[in-house]
Amino acid sequence: MENLIEKSEILFLYEGKYTIPNGDPFTGEQRYDDETKRILVSDVRIKRYIRDYFISQNQITPDKYEIFVFNDKSQIAEGSKESGASSRMQSLWKKYYPTKPDKKQIGKTAIELMKKCIDVRLFGGISTEIDAAVNITGPVQFALLNPSLNKSDLRIHQNTSVFSSSADKSRGAIGTTTVVPYSINQIHGWVNPYSALNSGLTEQDVKEMLEALWRSINNSNTRSKSNQSSILLIQIIYKEPNDKVYGADEIMKIISDKEDEQIRELNDYMFDFSKLSEISQLDKISEIRYYTEIESIDNMIKSIGSSKIKKMTI
Repeated sequence: MENLIEKSEILFLYEGKYTIPNGDPFTGEQRYDDETKRILVSDVRIKRYIRDYFISQNQITPDKYEIFVFNDKSQIAEGSKESGASSRMQSLWKKYYPTKPDKKQIGKTAIELMKKCIDVRLFGGISTEIDAAVNITGPVQFALLNPSLNKSDLRIHQNTSVFSSSADKSRGAIGTTTVVPYSINQIHGWVNPYSALNSGLTEQDVKEMLEALWRSINNSNTRSKSNQSSILLIQIIYKEPNDKVYGADEIMKIISDKEDEQIRELNDYMFDFSKLSEISQLDKISEIRYYTEIESIDNMIKSIGSSKIKKMTI
């Protein structure tokens, strides 16, 4: 099959110090596996990081990225009473096709319209618009829940608000939540070349997504996400679109003299890259690309000595 992009798997590591890497939308508490004591980060959280980065770049270079999914009422077509995907489609129609095509062409054109959005090309998208219903499966997917490399005990954190809790009270309200003292969050993703044919994904899109993934963590400035830092990004490139290596998400381990729950910084542990070395020797693997700005990690990966392992640029 022609024009297939590279099939690959992505492993991305970032640390968080006294943060809430992924709060539950109902409780606000950190997602957590009580049995394994691993911190959990969802695929939705990661995609939001990436979209937020693209949106931030539009503030610097207007219209650099067309984004399908984001909360901005200015993107709702004037006079529209609809919401969600349908209203976003109307704004795209207005921008690119002020005169809509006839019913015979509108479905096909709607697909091309959605493909103008980089997040649709990456993650897919759905339009529920009448006569233009579209469902594009995203070629880039992340694990539904991504467990941290280390175990962690959650810590209760209390704070008081400056404003009083009600008009008849003089003191602020007290809030309680749980924070993560330290977590090495590992995100596992896949790039599917067959789905890429339908979404219009390009190699340049993948490159820009990896940059967004790296930079979005470092740029997060909300109260619960500010103390996060990108550590290591790895992209495993397969020779053939149907190749697969078992357990790619297990190629990195940490070694420490401390118990996992006692780890508080990068200096408290080391990485074991022996399985990364083993995978690099497999015939199924075309290349392994990595990026880090931490010299000690860079030197460890270079010491593997494999011609297939190459440093990428971000």
